[in-house]
Amino acid sequence: MLTQFRVLGVKEKICILKGCQERRRDFAEFQTHHAKPCTVSMAGNAPSSVAPLKCSAGAQEELGTQKSVFDPHGVDPNLVRKMEYDALVWSSLHGLVVGDRASQTSGRLPGVGLVHAPISLLPMSFPESHWKQACEVAPIFNELVDRVSLDAKFLQEALSRTKKVDVFTSRLLDIHAKMIDMDKKEEIRLGLHRSDYMLDEQTNLLLQIELNTISSSFPGLSCLVSELHRSLLHQFKQHLGLDPERVPENNSVGQFAEALYKAWAEYNNPRSVVMVVVQPEERNISIRKTLAEIDAQGELLPDGTLVVDGEAIAVVYFRAGYAPTDYPSESEWSARLLIEQSCAIKCPSIAYHLAGTKKIQQELAKPNQLERFLENKDDIAKVRKCFAGLWSLDDSSIVKDAIERPGLYVMKPQREGGGNNIYGDDVRLALQRLEKEGMEEDAAYILMQRIFPTISPAILIREGVSHKDHVISELGVYAAYLRNKSKVIMNSQSGYLMRTKVSSSNEGGVAAGFAVLDSIYLNKGNGNINEKGETLHLYIISFNIDDVLDCVWKSA
Repeated sequence: MLTQFRVLGVKEKICILKGCQERRRDFAEFQTHHAKPCTVSMAGNAPSSVAPLKCSAGAQEELGTQKSVFDPHGVDPNLVRKMEYDALVWSSLHGLVVGDRASQTSGRLPGVGLVHAPISLLPMSFPESHWKQACEVAPIFNELVDRVSLDAKFLQEALSRTKKVDVFTSRLLDIHAKMIDMDKKEEIRLGLHRSDYMLDEQTNLLLQIELNTISSSFPGLSCLVSELHRSLLHQFKQHLGLDPERVPENNSVGQFAEALYKAWAEYNNPRSVVMVVVQPEERNISIRKTLAEIDAQGELLPDGTLVVDGEAIAVVYFRAGYAPTDYPSESEWSARLLIEQSCAIKCPSIAYHLAGTKKIQQELAKPNQLERFLENKDDIAKVRKCFAGLWSLDDSSIVKDAIERPGLYVMKPQREGGGNNIYGDDVRLALQRLEKEGMEEDAAYILMQRIFPTISPAILIREGVSHKDHVISELGVYAAYLRNKSKVIMNSQSGYLMRTKVSSSNEGGVAAGFAVLDSIYLNKGNGNINEKGETLHLYIISFNIDDVLDCVWKSA
């Protein structure tokens, strides 16, 4: 009996590989893989099916790993060593480096205690159609954030329950409320955003993980990784057979710098400066101040000008301020309030910051919410297409399903920076604890559909040591937005970030040590690529409990 037939490709050049490995799983695994999907209310959509976990972790690795004609694990070891050496030399010469946490002087003395950024040796295959989709929707998300930021009532009401149980979000909302009481208007608004996506293998949909409106990290390093990969593909083209032009050009740092410059110009004070707010012992080099230093050195002039250490500030870029640990004392909160009260251009303003929270992401995914902020039906459809399932914890049917099948969900707090999400059996335990305690702490979290991207082979390099592994990747698309009153000065996609991590890891932060920096190699279909640029597609046909697989590769 045919139980599953997944078609990922199209017509001709069929090659049937006989004698594929027989793969058996116990009956419990088989039931999990082929169980009837439950019907739940998908946020922002009509009732839809949320598929069960496809298989256990081990079986997922067997079935989920794409076998590409170009397999980096199959490259001659001598060639790999040569490419690794050249990649490290290139990184040193071109500034693809970060502060070395093992060095006591790193972050204190410029140019001292540096190490190459963690990287993938070669770019990751990615469908060109999904790349174009992510680029196309970036300016729409910019406009959405801007319009949400102007609806103070929506932000306060949507986060009202969260405020009661999350001290950090509560303090941000308090600053926002003070700006409302002051009738403070941000006439010049600057957003440097990054929308993160994963490509779901089962549905072939590009689904949004989150939208970052504060401290959208790695624009400086991500463009260098793209350059590195283009350089390696060009240098070793004879051996690899890959076209360096299929790695998209990435000028994220240039476009972010352009946006900051244009914002500075709109401020219209040639003696003013751009200030970067950083964490103590920041290992990214810039002209910067910590929040504590701003509190000690900053003042607000009667006309609203922010002066810090004798300098008039035109633009404040927050590289810090997104996590509770950035506010260890009242001094930091005083500095944040001082900045918000000033006429300096904030990136982000407190309203933009709140618009990027997980709870607002979940609220916008509800039916008819996008229509509140966007008029164009095509734009609404494009944004909604990116939404994964998102739910609040006051939805009892979803909570019940998440307890029964925790592997299908991710539990997210209102936090940025990586390492905060809850996965697997921990989802069940956390939800059961909240139910038992009967407190409103559930308002501090949202539930999100877990996305299962394709597993691929890769070679990862960290601190000069490489290793082969099977990985999954997350695409982040940068976007810049600048507006002065009714005039939109800049609204564009502004480069990208690809992060790759081992498939067994849940979290994905590079700085947090979970992932490496990567780039993308565009293919013209939904599968892998061979040395001729042809796209390979996998058909999986599974029969009865013996799970005999016929694997059919197609080249289109």
